[in-house]
Amino acid sequence: MTVKTELENLFLRKKPIRLLMSLNSEKQKYVSVLAKETDCTYSHIVKLLNIFKRLNIVTFEKKGRVKYISMTQEGKEIAGIFETMMRKFSKSDEKDKK
Repeated sequence: MTVKTELENLFLRKKPIRLLMSLNSEKQKYVSVLAKETDCTYSHIVKLLNIFKRLNIVTFEKKGRVKYISMTQEGKEIAGIFETMMRKFSKSDEKDKK
């Protein structure tokens, strides 16, 4: 599978986008918090995060028993693109309601 195909399969689904948006904050988060924020199971979040790490979207930092997740610069750029898309979708939705 090519990286392009993998990225398309990954980011054209709801849960990975929710995870990306949740991660796109200044605050470091850990897996159980992300699972609650995205309404996903712990194991699904771990699977997605491992894919994100392999694609250089996030990094892991272990402090004691807790593994914190942070966005890389590339991850922040991707998240910014999706935030722009979500704003455009919201504007389209508002126009439809009028």
